[in-house]
Order: sequence, then structure tokens, then C-alpha cells
Amino acid sequence: MSKIAALFASLSLLMSACSGFSGDIFSKDQEPRVVTEDAKRLATASNQFGFDLFRKLTAEGKGNNIFFSPLSISLALEMTANGASGKTLEEMFRTLHLGQMTTDEVNKSALALMNSIKSADPKIELAMANSLWARQGVEFKKDFLARNKDNFQAEMTSLNFNDPQAKATINNWVSRSTRGKIPTIIDNIDNQMVLYLINAIYFKGQWKDKFDKSNTENAPFYLASGSEKPVSMMSRSGSYSYFRGEKFQAVSLPYGKGDFSMTILLPERGYPMKDFLKSLDYDKWERQMATLRNSPGTVRIPRFKLEFDKELSVALKSLGITLAFDRDKADFSRMIDQQNVLISEVKHKAIVEVNEEGTVAAAATSVGIIATSMPADPFTFSADHPFVIAIRDQRSGAILFMGIVENPS
Repeated sequence: MSKIAALFASLSLLMSACSGFSGDIFSKDQEPRVVTEDAKRLATASNQFGFDLFRKLTAEGKGNNIFFSPLSISLALEMTANGASGKTLEEMFRTLHLGQMTTDEVNKSALALMNSIKSADPKIELAMANSLWARQGVEFKKDFLARNKDNFQAEMTSLNFNDPQAKATINNWVSRSTRGKIPTIIDNIDNQMVLYLINAIYFKGQWKDKFDKSNTENAPFYLASGSEKPVSMMSRSGSYSYFRGEKFQAVSLPYGKGDFSMTILLPERGYPMKDFLKSLDYDKWERQMATLRNSPGTVRIPRFKLEFDKELSVALKSLGITLAFDRDKADFSRMIDQQNVLISEVKHKAIVEVNEEGTVAAAATSVGIIATSMPADPFTFSADHPFVIAIRDQRSGAILFMGIVENPS
């Protein structure tokens, strides 16, 4: 198997929308969760978009930590697309990999996916929330509001944007929805702003098999620059879903009862992350047939906490959403009768904290609308140099969060 084939063969497990995964993730007496085809379809689209955006962000942020939620950004933009029409809608659907789906099909699939993920594991604390904040006195079309309320379960609020407390009101909702992990998403409210569409996701999961704190020790983490820094390195031996490819390893660490996991992709030390990332193309590896094999081994990963804050307009435009940002060409006629309404900003914030107990992660995405988002032998997996992570729902295949750890702090 070639290097790239081996890589993509392994990665097909990372974001596959198929319903089966190998290894001992699910116990024999555990009834697997059923995920509808609608949910899988939207999960696949979100993952494809996520990898497109991941490549853009990694190209821009060489040597920097990156962590974001493909699902949060997709859902926020899909809510926004409920108001788009014509070529504006076509561009948004194409960039979000929604293909030939109709708006009604996307809405139906979004509801199915959110309901499926939220009910996946009683041992996982998982919250998803959507909201629309409209400028008081501005009338939006009833069908647009109904589509987002019924399918995205979005809270609707008419707010006096001129009130000094308006920003705090929106930010307080985001903070509550992310359990305080994302305290703010709105910095200031532009005089032309008429609507905010916001998604928030909160995830708290304990490892299925926790790391023993007594095994955590100070160890060096080797940075891409060639220097090193001390980190608290956790360690555990056991049986894991694992794959070794050419110049990289992959391991999957389950949370709770096993529906969610963190998959870590670790290039060999000395193999530049930029070269490894060139191979991370969803369409190429999706076609590969592969499986993570249940294998005995030792996993060493650092405790870390990452925070990420990015305005995504430039990245989204480069991926193909251009008309939605264009003052003269944006078509949001299904949202509002007023002309010259466009997306002015797509803000995204995300945070992740990994320790011996498990993982806490949260993300918020705000779209602002203005008037004129394997082997049998034991292995050793030592993440003491830059690596890629993804937190995913194993049954639907939806990636909730993904990123790259270049410099754990």
C-alpha cells in the first residue's frame, strides 16, 4: 500500500459517515444507536466542509494551534442559508457540500443529526443550541423564522441593538450555552447589523478508561522548530483501536460508553506537519477501505488546553461563498424583503481542555447579517510532537471538533 493510500485508508475511520466501526468500542450487550440516513448525509457534508476549512486554516496558521468545530460552523451557515436564494444559495450549498439537497432536506437532516448526537450517550454531557437575535423593528419573513425554529430548534429574540446591554444579552446566552467556556462572541454591534444567527456546542466527556494521574510525568514535547518544551505527559497501557501507516500512527480513545471518541493522528517525529497535512483530503481518503484494529499498546499524550478565535469571512470566500458577502449581489430574499442584506462577519471561537479525566470542549459560531461561519504486536503511541485531533460521533461520523496541536500549553 502506498504512503497516501495507507494514510487515507486510516483516515476513513476518522470521519466516515458509515455506521460501523471496529474494535471494542461497543460492548457485546450494548444496543448500537441507530442513525438515520438523513443524519449521516448531513454529517458527511459537514465533515467534507470541515476538511476544506481545516486545510485553509492550517495553511494560514503555520506553526500555530488550531481548534474549531466543523459542525458548529456548518449549522450556523445552514440556518443562514434558510434565508438565501438564487445563486447565493447555490454557492452556500456547494461550499457546504450539500450537493443537490433541497432546503427542506437540509433542514430535516439537521434536526435528525442534532437529535441523534444529543441523545447519543448519557455518560457524555453534550449540549447544542441555536439562536436568532433580530434588531427590534426589523421584520423578517415568517417562513425563514419558522424553518430555523422548527428544524434547528433556534430561540428567537427581538432585541434593541441600540441598548448598551444588547451585546451582553447575546454574549450571556453564548456563555450559558457553553457552560461559561465561550464567554463572548460579539465584540460590538454595528449600526447596520440587523440579525445574528448563532450556534453553540458544549461537550464534556470522561475517557472510557481514564489515565492514572500517578503515571503523569514531566516530559519534553518536541516543537516543529526543533526546540522542546516541558509538558505534563499522561500515559496509559491497554487495548485501543489503532493503525500504523507509513510515517504516521492513528489511535482512537473512546469516551463514556463509546459513542464518542478522540482520534489522534501522529506523524513520525521529523516528518513535517505541513507535508502530512497535504494528504488530509476528504474526497481522496473516503474511497479507501480501512479499519482501525483493536491492539494492545501504550498511549502517551500531553495534558493541554487550546483556545481558538477566528473571523472566517476570508476563508469562506476562498472556499466559494462570495455572493453572500457581496453588497450588490447577495440574495437573502427568503429572509427579508429589504434589499442589500448580506453576511458581514462569521465569527468562531472554540476551546478544548484534555486531562486524565477526559475532555471538555466548546465552540460558538456567529453569523452577522447587515443591511447595505491493526498490528497484533504492542504499540507505543507517544504524542510528544505536533499532532492532529478530532472529536467525533462514531455512529453518525459527525466531527464535533477538530484541530492541530503544535504547541500544547
